[in-house]
Amino acid sequence: MATRRILVTSALPNANGSIHLGHLMEHIQTDIWVRFQRSIGNECIFVCADDTHGTAIMLRADEKDISPETLIEEIREEHVRDFSDFLISHDNYYTTHSEENRQYANFIFKKLKSKGQIQMRSVAQLYDPVKEMFLADRFIIGTCPRCNADDQYGDNCENCGATYDATDLINPRSKLSGEKPVLKESTHFFFTLSQFSDFLRDWTRSGTLQEQIANKLAEWLNSGLQDWDISRDAPYFGFEIPDAPGKYFYVWLDAPIGYLASFKNYCDFTGVNFDDFWNPNSSCEVHHFIGKDIINFHALFWPAILKVADFRTPTKVHAHGFVTVDGQKMSKSRGTFINARTYLDHLNPEYLRYYFAAKMNGNVDDLDLSLEDFVQRVNSDLVGKVINIASRCAGFINKQFDGRLARQVSSSLVRESVDKGEDIADFYETGDYGKAAREIMSLADYANRYIDEKKPWIMIKDQENREEVQQVCSDGINLFRIIMIYLQPIVPSIAKEAQLFLNVKDLSWMSCQNILINHQINSFKPLLSRVETASMKAIVEKSRMEADKVSADISKKQGGKETIKHEDFAKLDLRVARIIKAESVQGADKLLRLTLDLGGKDKEVLAGIKASYAPDELVGKLTIMVANLEPRKMQFGISEGMVLAAGDGNYGMFLLEPDPGAVPGMKVT
Repeated sequence: MATRRILVTSALPNANGSIHLGHLMEHIQTDIWVRFQRSIGNECIFVCADDTHGTAIMLRADEKDISPETLIEEIREEHVRDFSDFLISHDNYYTTHSEENRQYANFIFKKLKSKGQIQMRSVAQLYDPVKEMFLADRFIIGTCPRCNADDQYGDNCENCGATYDATDLINPRSKLSGEKPVLKESTHFFFTLSQFSDFLRDWTRSGTLQEQIANKLAEWLNSGLQDWDISRDAPYFGFEIPDAPGKYFYVWLDAPIGYLASFKNYCDFTGVNFDDFWNPNSSCEVHHFIGKDIINFHALFWPAILKVADFRTPTKVHAHGFVTVDGQKMSKSRGTFINARTYLDHLNPEYLRYYFAAKMNGNVDDLDLSLEDFVQRVNSDLVGKVINIASRCAGFINKQFDGRLARQVSSSLVRESVDKGEDIADFYETGDYGKAAREIMSLADYANRYIDEKKPWIMIKDQENREEVQQVCSDGINLFRIIMIYLQPIVPSIAKEAQLFLNVKDLSWMSCQNILINHQINSFKPLLSRVETASMKAIVEKSRMEADKVSADISKKQGGKETIKHEDFAKLDLRVARIIKAESVQGADKLLRLTLDLGGKDKEVLAGIKASYAPDELVGKLTIMVANLEPRKMQFGISEGMVLAAGDGNYGMFLLEPDPGAVPGMKVT
């Protein structure tokens, strides 16, 4: 079989926060696949980068009184440390704020323009007459038109969660000058995505995507694609569009180009040929691992742009679901919004690598981290089954036989375990690591049962059984070695320690064919300790304390709100509603369109909760709706009310859910 040449990427973490469980799940998933490909002899290059552009980066840099460049470099260093300590084997971890990224963004834009796929259109925006510049939404503050909270940004209210156009703000003012902005026309650049519907219909059904994802994208395609606004006005932290002073590439144009840029940077210091991988006729492979929440950018916008710019499109886009903890979204208040460093301060990273792997199936289902199950599974599988094989057998081999294995194998289990490698490899290839883990643990069960049946600790009492004891324990050591070969992509550090104990050159996939006969092993040292429930509780408690500190800082920054009278509150008609339909709003970064059942009457609401929910996971949920709001015409349609949500403006907005006993239409009192 010819060696495959593969380029692999994970989605780019935003340079506006720390690495958390959600990032880790994706990067662990990717890393396992990469390590497996390398183990079977394929060339597999793994690159990534920080997503560094946009208004949020600029605002955070302003708050810290440092330049955006300083901020993103500090965050990048933090991200590199966290990923490295979780054994993520990036060949290059770069930044989208790079000269390579600028050059490719410019090149692609000019290609699109030369082929007639860029159009210029007038867009109405608020303008600061003092600073003489158009204002991005995050530079406009005013009073929320829904709840009347002061000092809210021009796209959404951090107090009540409402989304709106900046022009809807009451008493808007520029965050830069404090002056009232005026409405003024601005010219934006649009990519003619609507012309690529036929191409994308074929491409999304080509086997590049999971069927679930292809079916979801069909909804977008059937509803008609809209052209894509790829520009933003100054002030904006990013790359200025060529020959368009004051116009910047929208972050979602240059972010995926970061894959090209990071790889080009890798090529420059390794000598790998860039065109070998990105030429439209390339025989190499390109694989993207991403979350389902950004699939539209990677499976609609990105392939269309690559096609026009004369690059190849991805071989495979591996989409995954979200991480939940104990069946619920990660929660700061419950201490389950866990950062990478918080975890690392208390537990071995390979515990999490194994647990995630054991629950991954290659589909887009959400992955639930059960804290109780985490402790039990790691202790049972890794410590109680796998490591136990080596610890039970090594003592006899080291003490009774000077570390020398027998001259032959006696158990058919050894050959049977070798033969299982093909099935396990198939599971790794398809991303069904859960099935791979189950097969591996079955082998561990067989090995332990074999040792239990032979009882070498009893046999050794009779000197006539010494040869058989050596044989049984040598079989056990060989079984342990085969299992560690299969586990190496998941727990590489444990595998390395096992390699030293076994005194072998490598644990590559093909090496399992080489049975250890008359082989000298080293003294056994414990390879892994049990997970203590106290350590997991400490992680949760520390995460909760970190969240409390953030909440206190936000509260201090925002200050207290004025009280209202009872009669004012009584005007609100709050009703229990069930979400019967949820869908993305094409062209809107933050909005979902919800159809709500209020007990026989349906209403549609536009809610700014896209960052926190995939549409399909909302269907069937109960929530609370302000039912007597006057319908409001917004940029993307009419909203007939408002759903109640909570958030701090940085980590998304989360719906309020009543207890299951509530039914649609009930009045909240």
